[in-house]
Amino acid sequence: MNRNRFMLGFGWGIVATIVMSLVMLLGMMTGISPMPKPIPVAIVAHILGETTAKPLLMFLAIVAHLAYGGIWAGLLTAWIQPITVWKGIGLGILLWLIMQIAVLPFLGWGIFGSAVTPAIALATLVLHLIYGIGLGWLIDRNHVVEVQPT
Repeated sequence: MNRNRFMLGFGWGIVATIVMSLVMLLGMMTGISPMPKPIPVAIVAHILGETTAKPLLMFLAIVAHLAYGGIWAGLLTAWIQPITVWKGIGLGILLWLIMQIAVLPFLGWGIFGSAVTPAIALATLVLHLIYGIGLGWLIDRNHVVEVQPT
């Protein structure tokens, strides 16, 4: 695996995750979002307990979400070349499917969020498409090419 390509993808993955997260937060603030709470916060609260101090909970949720989006983008960029918008969309859909069949049931929200509302599946798909399109566009736009290891 090329470390330089991984780091480039990791950085753009964080940017794409930030964009996706801003849209998620906007949806939650406006009441459009069907989710009872941001999923990264729900995951950390489920693992550490609902009584975890809110500042610590938020900090860990943000760090974990950025790292997750960055690591997956780094792996995509290190293993696949060239990166296109379509490949970014493919990664976004893969991560969405992982969320639907593993993460949401882990939270008790059911597969595809069915224990809360099926609208969660559509809302999170839109968010993951935003991540994938943004990631693919950012990397393709910046012409990430093979970087020689240092």
